[in-house]
Amino acid sequence: MFETLAALDPQSYTPHPLHDAERIWPETNCYIDLWIETLKALDLEPEAMLGFTLTQDFEGDQFTFFKVPLEDLETLYGIRAQELAIYEAAERHVATQIARGRLCLVEVDSYFLPDTPGVSYRIEHGKTTVAITALDVEARTMHYFHNGGFFALEGEDFDGVFQRGDHAQALPFLPYTEFAKFPAKAPTPEARRAEALRLLTVHYDRRPAANPFTSYATGFAADIEALSERPFDVFHKYAFNTLRQAGANFELAATHLDWLALDGPLAGPAEAAREIATTCKSLQFQLARALARKKFAGLGDGLLPAAHAWDRLMSDLGPALARLSADRPKTHSGIRAA
Repeated sequence: MFETLAALDPQSYTPHPLHDAERIWPETNCYIDLWIETLKALDLEPEAMLGFTLTQDFEGDQFTFFKVPLEDLETLYGIRAQELAIYEAAERHVATQIARGRLCLVEVDSYFLPDTPGVSYRIEHGKTTVAITALDVEARTMHYFHNGGFFALEGEDFDGVFQRGDHAQALPFLPYTEFAKFPAKAPTPEARRAEALRLLTVHYDRRPAANPFTSYATGFAADIEALSERPFDVFHKYAFNTLRQAGANFELAATHLDWLALDGPLAGPAEAAREIATTCKSLQFQLARALARKKFAGLGDGLLPAAHAWDRLMSDLGPALARLSADRPKTHSGIRAA
């Protein structure tokens, strides 16, 4: 399977429809986005892995940075991902694993990623994760998945990513790195759909005990007041970790429910999830305007539709899942990776 990834061409690559510009949130977070594109490139359905979105909660200062559980990747696709220990130059470890047919996910500095022009590339240092499919240390080139696409970098950007040459540091940062092992053959689409339904029920049972949007609303006014006294660029980081994480998460939840039940028995819960996504997007725009104008009256009420939609999603989804589970055969088909 890895040979397919290694042969990809950044110039001709076409992103998955989950990253279409017409979606409410065309990009989600770096980790989920790269797995969406990796699975797409392998001709596997990324929609199958999205049941875990039901577990997102408000964590007191942010919404959960949602990531697909590694055990879900294995049982749905046969892909086994785990931490890669870095004790020498990171690029040496990555090159070794690529030669063994493994995909490497590496935390890097977005300052050196040319796929982010006008956002962070040569503007701002920040942590992000890429999935590397091809690496030539001598030529200083790399192909990688990041956000909603597949890209290449070279030269000084390569040195910056791996802290080499002029970008070497006396105390180099050792990045968190994972590597993914692929099976000889993935589970069948039929087995994957059945397993996705089982996992959705598991994740539904792990949903937050309290409405996360109600919890968020209790401190929302104080957040806005604090933001109004700080530089406007702080707003972008705040919004990414609150409204964007929640909105993108629940748009993916809606997509998963649509994919899982093509004949429509989950249409109501899917629509509730989409309402959360649109509410968060609208509120993000409202918050930006309010900060620019220093007018905040009534802004907190904008969270009410999301809170009501979350209650509706969870109350309607339980009975619907019970009916679906009763009607479909139980299949478990995990395939171990080599």
